[in-house]
Amino acid sequence: MSDYIVSARKYRPQTFDTVVGQSSITTTLRSAIKSEHLAQAFLFCGSRGVGKTTTARILAKTINCQNRSEKIEACEQCESCVSFSSGASLNIYELDAASNNSVDDIRNLIDQVRIPPQIGTHKVYIIDEVHMLSPNAFNAFLKTLEEPPKYAIFILATTEKHKIIPTILSRCQIFDFSRIKVVDIANHLAQIAIKEDITADPEALHMIAQKADGALRDALSIFDQIVTFAGNSVTLQHVLDNLSILDYDYFFRMVDFAFKEDIPSSLLLYNDIVDKGFDGHNFILGLADHYRNLLVCKDIRTASLLEVAESVQARYTEQAKAIDHHLVLRSIAILSKADIEYKAAKNQRLLVEFTLMQLCSLKKELEKKNA
Repeated sequence: MSDYIVSARKYRPQTFDTVVGQSSITTTLRSAIKSEHLAQAFLFCGSRGVGKTTTARILAKTINCQNRSEKIEACEQCESCVSFSSGASLNIYELDAASNNSVDDIRNLIDQVRIPPQIGTHKVYIIDEVHMLSPNAFNAFLKTLEEPPKYAIFILATTEKHKIIPTILSRCQIFDFSRIKVVDIANHLAQIAIKEDITADPEALHMIAQKADGALRDALSIFDQIVTFAGNSVTLQHVLDNLSILDYDYFFRMVDFAFKEDIPSSLLLYNDIVDKGFDGHNFILGLADHYRNLLVCKDIRTASLLEVAESVQARYTEQAKAIDHHLVLRSIAILSKADIEYKAAKNQRLLVEFTLMQLCSLKKELEKKNA
């Protein structure tokens, strides 16, 4: 049997320092442990793959660690840490509310809460996807959450905070996990690539990070998929081929054709895009995003909003210098209109082609207005 472990598990953070993109939350939790001002109920909210359950496990392990470091990190060597790492800890109990959401499941948990910890100082209960609990289960849990034993700490995690009843929310210390930034995900992937002896282009890692949409777990899954295909050398082309993403180059060329008022070339380029199997609506959205990035590059103060590799950012900056910002704004307006009309259009290809013709005619139209 293969010893292969997916990156999302192999490189799952084990300490607060290794949690990606949630520094304000981990700093607050470490301060709470250090000052012994721990709440008895936490609620971790946020989209998938941002580190809610991982942080809950690190918090649970660190609370019971018998030899914490000066940075308030678990030692990984004491009896409590070793038992946690081996999955044999009696002080940390995990419940998946998606599949254990009945009153009986909560009653079983409440029965366990009555038993004090045998090792360490606290018993920690992590309830994942807590919004999946039934209304009756929430009501059964409410009394215990309101008056838990001093040694009990509850960590609830959810992707849908609005589904949790107010009486539960009012008894929890709430932490909202943010989507992880593209640059943070790309840097994390670069570190993993070094550890795995994989050569990866920065552009490829940024593209994976963008595709993950703020979820580190998704980024790691995509990274594994690309490595399986490409081997130990990952390029931007490998990512584009596997994820069916249009190369930046298509958008740069399309904007150049629009600026040169070259309608035939723009239509031929779009035909090439269609022949490669790309969806017209996604092309419209991608081109609109490209124009948005050009607008962002117009001012050094907003250039940091551009979440791409440095080499690509240089191309954006160069192209942005050549195009007037009024032209960019009008182009975005035309593309936004096409986006709205796309699904209702009977001939969607004609709509896209007409939009490209409008973009190519825009420069002359603005020159007439300004004359």
